[in-house]
Amino acid sequence: MKRHYPFDPLIKHHVIISILLGVWVFVFLFFTEPLDVNELSNNEKLIYLPGYGLVASFCYLLFLPFQQYLYHSFKKQWTVFSELAFILTFSIVTIIIARCYYLFIVVANEPNPYTLGYMLTTILLPAMATILPIILVGRFGFGKYYEKQLDDQKIEIKGEGNYEGLRLQLNDVISIQSSDNYIEVFYLSGNSLKKTLIRNKLSVVADEFPEFRRAHRSYLINPFHFQQWKSENGKLSVILNHHIEVPISKTYQKDIKAQINSTTN
Repeated sequence: MKRHYPFDPLIKHHVIISILLGVWVFVFLFFTEPLDVNELSNNEKLIYLPGYGLVASFCYLLFLPFQQYLYHSFKKQWTVFSELAFILTFSIVTIIIARCYYLFIVVANEPNPYTLGYMLTTILLPAMATILPIILVGRFGFGKYYEKQLDDQKIEIKGEGNYEGLRLQLNDVISIQSSDNYIEVFYLSGNSLKKTLIRNKLSVVADEFPEFRRAHRSYLINPFHFQQWKSENGKLSVILNHHIEVPISKTYQKDIKAQINSTTN
């Protein structure tokens, strides 16, 4: 249940899923004609059946804030459990709202509407069994596509050894510190701060990735993570995310200030 599951946090892609979901629900009901749909005229079908599609789309969009809450609660790590929790709650609420739509709009003036049990077994559960795979395939596909895009954007800080190196997003790197014949890379993994020791020279990394700015002969920083300046006893330093403090040499002060101003403005 804690196994990683591909997830796309981009809202625009979930809006696309909600639209396709609404269209699919309408098509499903129009052509399968469950319950007494076949007794409706074509005009009545075009009036009432799109409503079920709108209910499905609305419920999916309604649960996107809940999805974002789960995503951030699990430190941006989406799992099989997260996916099942979303799908289950979405399905239950959608069934409830679809039932209300049927009672208060479709058969508002009818004396003997179908019972909830009959409606569940005849249309709602069979419909969900048909619709949910479409949702799951769409979500999984967008998730894999999003993760591939992220992977394509990753940089690799290589080491001198055959099996040394670190592959991660550029803006996950906070700072890099020289340590004898090694460099210490401070970076984010989810919301946690990590540190990895790699056998390489700071000058090599600085030449390969100009996005990291030299702040000191022993430090590179990522201006993206700037938090505040600190001045003490005439010496300037910069505070980065996770309270990482890096001294700023006078040689690099002008460049660092210019880079941070362009990044934060």
